[in-house]
Amino acid sequence: MLSKIQHLNTGGGNREELASRFADLHPPLNDRQALIESQRCLYCYDAPCTNACPTGIDVPAFIACIAQENPQGAARTILSQNILGGSCARVCPTEILCEQACVHNQADQPNANVNQPIRIGLLQRHALDHAHFVTHPFQRAPATGRKVAIVGAGPAGLSCAHQLSLLGNEVTIFEAGPKPGGLNEYGVARYKLTDNYAQHEIAFLLQIGGIEIHNEQRLGRHFQLGQLTEQFDAVFLANGLGATRPLCLEEEQNPGLRAATDYIKDLRQSNDLTQLPVPETCIILGGGNTAIDMAVQIRLLGARQVMLVYRRGEQEMSATAPERQLALRHQVQFISWAQPVKILLDQNKKVRGMKFEKTAIFKNQLRGTGYKFDLAADMIFKATGQQLDLATYPTNALQWDGDKIWVDDDFQTSIPRVYAGGDCIMKDPDLTVYAVQHGKLAARAMHRAMNLRGAHHG
Repeated sequence: MLSKIQHLNTGGGNREELASRFADLHPPLNDRQALIESQRCLYCYDAPCTNACPTGIDVPAFIACIAQENPQGAARTILSQNILGGSCARVCPTEILCEQACVHNQADQPNANVNQPIRIGLLQRHALDHAHFVTHPFQRAPATGRKVAIVGAGPAGLSCAHQLSLLGNEVTIFEAGPKPGGLNEYGVARYKLTDNYAQHEIAFLLQIGGIEIHNEQRLGRHFQLGQLTEQFDAVFLANGLGATRPLCLEEEQNPGLRAATDYIKDLRQSNDLTQLPVPETCIILGGGNTAIDMAVQIRLLGARQVMLVYRRGEQEMSATAPERQLALRHQVQFISWAQPVKILLDQNKKVRGMKFEKTAIFKNQLRGTGYKFDLAADMIFKATGQQLDLATYPTNALQWDGDKIWVDDDFQTSIPRVYAGGDCIMKDPDLTVYAVQHGKLAARAMHRAMNLRGAHHG
């Protein structure tokens, strides 16, 4: 993708120094820090933190194991509910989930650390980083003789595969990319998942056995959904959202305007950050975590001015408050209440900026005010949300929920024996931890259904 923006200069600089800027965003706790933090836990009987965890991890139980200096037991407790607990500990917005539910946030607690929740995410990471399993911690059930196909090796697909294998089924994953991992491999900021962590985690997951991954196999191009339903007892669609929402503006295909996800993907796969093309001044459109990831990373690479433009107010951004604060610390300029209306080009058809219209709320609807202004930039990145690549799916057979795939309470689509989960369905926010839970629950539902009807194949 970056070959299309070679009109920009590379960031250059010192290779080691630049790489150091992308070190762990949140350095891990050492043994003593983890022990002290775990001992702050009140081990609540009703555990609001567990209730707030989308995957249902028994938080007090794993923290108690850390307090007893038993990271192995803590890790097993976590992995029994979330096999991708290591990456979730790094990328999950714990501040709005389990940590927000922590009773230490309640001001009436007679505790010296009121208003400071237990650092559950860092403790979860500590447990998994310090557990050393000689063999995989879970044993497969006796073979069922049933085969399931999974489309997509991201968090939802991998979680589903592990759970299905655990239950004794054979799983084949078809992944469009050259490597498995999905957003964990290609889509999150480089400083959130470092040191090839996604691949190490997948290698551990695959130790359960019974799972095959075929890379560079894209639904709609290399195989069709109908082929999978003929060859397998069930199918799970977990191929996420493959396309960035268009702005529907003239010149949108200009190389000076790119999807932020494309740049982040290439940034994460780069072995030499000094060779990445970096604009002097850039505009980032959007208000989610991807927009923040893009803004911070392009600043770290050396962009002089980064403007993040959002059509509503800053408080209405889907990016969490800590993410927004991270951008501000890196001198990202926030421009709110503005929507793009025109891509500005110079005489050589190169991007020189963008025209915006100020927005406001009128009668509960977002509308343009008529006041327009220009921002100069030599690159524009879209982080305006992802959507399904409809060319991939048999649209006449699938039922839709808005612009995503409809599923019932068991994650089954309108096509018998075809299930779906992760970002391609509407059930929950597009977060890794929800995708993991979708995969786990869908696997259990598929297993129950296959038991009821008996094997169709093999």
